[in-house]
Amino acid sequence: MNLIAKSLCKFTTSVFTLLVLALFSISNSEAAIKLPALVADNMVLQRNTKTVVRGWADPGEKVQVKFIHKNYSAQTAANGKWLIKLDAAKEGGPYEMDITGDADHIQIKNILIGDVWLCGGQSNMALDFNNQGVKTLYAKDIEASANDNIRQVIVNRTYSSLPAETYKTSGWRSAGPKTLPSFSATAYFFARKLYEKYHVPIGLINSSYGGTVAEAWTSEGGLSELPQFKKNIQLLKDSDALNKKIDSAKNAFTLWDTRVDNEDNGYNAAHEAVWAGPDFNDRQWQTITEPGFWDKQGLTNTYGSIWLRKEINIPGTWAQKDAILRLDQVDDADVVYFNGIEIGKTTNRDLKQRYKVAASLIKPGKNIITVRIINYNGTGGFLPEDTLQLKSGDIELPLNGSWKYRQGIKMDVKPGLYDAKNLPSALYNAMIAPLIPYNFKGVIWYQGEYNTHKAFEYRKLFQALIKDWRAQWGQGDLPFIYVQLPNFQPVIDHPVENEWAELREAQAMALALPNTAMAVTIDAGGLDLHPADKKDVGERLALAAFKLAYNEKGTVYSGPVYRSMKIEGDKIILTFETYGSPMVSKDGGGLKFFAIAGADKKFVWASAVIKNNTVEVSSPQVSQPVAVRYAWAGNPLGCNLFNQAGLPASPFRTDDWAGITVSN
Repeated sequence: MNLIAKSLCKFTTSVFTLLVLALFSISNSEAAIKLPALVADNMVLQRNTKTVVRGWADPGEKVQVKFIHKNYSAQTAANGKWLIKLDAAKEGGPYEMDITGDADHIQIKNILIGDVWLCGGQSNMALDFNNQGVKTLYAKDIEASANDNIRQVIVNRTYSSLPAETYKTSGWRSAGPKTLPSFSATAYFFARKLYEKYHVPIGLINSSYGGTVAEAWTSEGGLSELPQFKKNIQLLKDSDALNKKIDSAKNAFTLWDTRVDNEDNGYNAAHEAVWAGPDFNDRQWQTITEPGFWDKQGLTNTYGSIWLRKEINIPGTWAQKDAILRLDQVDDADVVYFNGIEIGKTTNRDLKQRYKVAASLIKPGKNIITVRIINYNGTGGFLPEDTLQLKSGDIELPLNGSWKYRQGIKMDVKPGLYDAKNLPSALYNAMIAPLIPYNFKGVIWYQGEYNTHKAFEYRKLFQALIKDWRAQWGQGDLPFIYVQLPNFQPVIDHPVENEWAELREAQAMALALPNTAMAVTIDAGGLDLHPADKKDVGERLALAAFKLAYNEKGTVYSGPVYRSMKIEGDKIILTFETYGSPMVSKDGGGLKFFAIAGADKKFVWASAVIKNNTVEVSSPQVSQPVAVRYAWAGNPLGCNLFNQAGLPASPFRTDDWAGITVSN
């Protein structure tokens, strides 16, 4: 064989070898078994029920599963999917699961069997121990949280136009001081309460997303009887039209920020903050009391920027010492200056602001603090319950009180980004559909804030969501336990109409569905949309779970719930379901936040007295009453109808009037 022939032969052999290796690689890749994200190391499986394990492999491939000394097998369908049902098992572990295909083997380690709960909703379910308020309030709980029997997996927060089969996640994590920052605080306290009582592993599937509406969490089929959502369901599927809307909103959003930054009168042409200068003449500026929402002091339409200045006198004893400027929560964003020098800024209104003031900036005598607040929408300002102060060592200089202010630039409300995640079915497709048919014990749900502007629609929508999820899993009347919205917004001094009250009413109506329960949290909020008190919330959800999911007889899991009324002369007598615990006034005083109205539909504050299993309501201003309301406000602070078990009554109204007037 000549040299050319030998070379050609070697070349041909090499090419053949490479082709064989490539084909083997492709075949091996195709033969690889794939699993949904939930089926992974450290997972928790639902006890006492047939557990479904599913995945993908080559069509026709035989897949075998070995788990707790039993062998199972299935043949992959033409679409590449396979599914195996494991026999029911009692709580226990840790176990290992071996999954084998024609050319692949996967071993899943550290599996526990216990109770799995799906934890859904928006930001108050998503709120974790990384939140500053939660972290501070529950420092001891975090320190003592190590428990391998409480585990959480977070579903990646995204949306989809069509139902997805899996999702991205960082995996199952056990509770402990290092991992708790990513745990839902509500879900963790719920799980801890269950574990303390039953000592079985608890798995939490955290599928929550802040700022979301209920229709986004409901499937297209589940919304079929609500035709108002049909148009937006089609938009979700039209990628070209949807992208145009997203881009247009993004441009308007960016333009607003650009104008606020470039056209603010507080800056000069070189973009220097001249209004923050220590020698700047602010004598013509007006005064306002801080902390406090601006609209309560007659300052309205504050969208854009407002500059606040305060002159303080610092003693010479502070010399050469750093200080901390405490501003707490600022609505919505801020830039802070000390004697004209920027010391920090934030765009997160939920954080409690603390800024370091270097000793080199502090002078004995007169000093100027300037805060530029950017208000996107709403009222703006420092939250009314906050504390403003400058602190050096153990010495505190209060800053509450009079500040000077001037508007830097006046704008319209900041346009929002087009929120495609809130299109009907978008979150169901991406964050709920991939979980089917993973078995679980029940659902805990904390949502509604983003639906308050359409509370009457929520009456049907929320029940449609519950029915939809139950139908998708095929587990009958699966326990569905949810949180009624806490108190929020400024306290009012007279009866009013209120969207938050209407939304709570819509939530309470879902109790008409079987195997549902509601945790009332009207005492666990305030001016913060994301109240830090999540222990009460989680533990009240757990009480309801004791009753619904674990059939614990005699469990007091709810406060008083209004049932009926009758009119007796100038009084209205209300009856309640008390769930085995008598009604009381929480603070021992007279009942608060009861209002009464006559045929004119004008509500006034009323006297209310507990008598046996009833409450008698009356007012000298209403001689012929026809309706009563209780805690009918966004923030009925101090409402005190509870039971002896310490659970609050749910807000209610006996009327269903629309468009009524209220008395001042």
